[in-house]
Amino acid sequence: MRRIYTTLTPLWLLLFVAFIMCGSENSTDGEIYPSLYFTNGTKQEKEVLDNLFELLSLENEPGAERFSLVRAIANEYKRLDDYGRLVNFLSAWVDQHPDDPFNTYYLFMTAYAYLELDAPPVAALYFNMIVKNFPDLIVRGESIHFICLQQLINLEEKPEQKIWCYEELLSRFPEQSDTGVAWFMLGQTYEDVGDWNRAIAAYTQFVQYYGTIVPGFPDAYSYAKRMVDFNNSAKNWTFDSLDTLVATIKYNLDTGDTAQLWQCRARVNFFAHSWAQADSDDSGMTEFTLSSFRAGKLYYDNSLSVGSNSNEAYLRTWGWSQFTPIWYLYFRKIYFPLDPDIHGRWEWAGVYYGERF
Repeated sequence: MRRIYTTLTPLWLLLFVAFIMCGSENSTDGEIYPSLYFTNGTKQEKEVLDNLFELLSLENEPGAERFSLVRAIANEYKRLDDYGRLVNFLSAWVDQHPDDPFNTYYLFMTAYAYLELDAPPVAALYFNMIVKNFPDLIVRGESIHFICLQQLINLEEKPEQKIWCYEELLSRFPEQSDTGVAWFMLGQTYEDVGDWNRAIAAYTQFVQYYGTIVPGFPDAYSYAKRMVDFNNSAKNWTFDSLDTLVATIKYNLDTGDTAQLWQCRARVNFFAHSWAQADSDDSGMTEFTLSSFRAGKLYYDNSLSVGSNSNEAYLRTWGWSQFTPIWYLYFRKIYFPLDPDIHGRWEWAGVYYGERF
């Protein structure tokens, strides 16, 4: 039995919360029902529950019959939309029968009932408790722990808890998980807590899943690949400020020394393409040379182009080949918190062919 003990909200407290949602004792047809089980349904619906509880009282040993009756009672509450009594009944059952082999399933139903009651924080407590304190069960071919982890990723607000969930999914359910998505989101969550070494390690795993679509992150692959490639590079082409970078570029344009100008470029993630092409399209850059594009004297605007800001800048140049005489040199502030000496410096990151507007 897989059991990991952790600090959890006591079950008695969850029971108390559920109990007060249902009121105190009620009576009907001269019989007294504990508020834990009483329903406001029709006489026939109450009789159904009476019969089920009577049959359940005859089952003293765990087994398929007792499980079927407990589930039938829970499903009857569910059918009546009486989720308050449903969570009371199942929570009390688990509390009173700690050795029931189906407690995982009962708490799983309880967690979903709390979602129906619009109480996601309480549902998250149950999903968390199931994974960490109760053995896994397979229902209709699917792991309850796997479903709970997926729910927790959406419900948990603390990044530390999300990290734990993603790591559990990747270690325990690598075949069932959307592995590429999980690796990328793990990297993102590590960024949230400032653990950049582990973030890079997660992105390194993610880039092996080329073509993976990450919902909400259309540029996930290019972002992760830039981070990984930059991490593995020498980073010796960076400049301490945008002014220093632009001044160096202009000097080399004035002298016409394209070989020296080319040495100012970023050694990884450098691109050269038209404005219409995807930023991730850097094919052919290993064969790219400036000298083959130079037509004569090179010129540039005195000021940076419109659209330049504190994180990126553009310098309009011309005098290149007759097919693309105008180039915009693209400069980017480096985002790399892993290395404070590099983070915030500037690099010449690419070239855009043609007029911008």
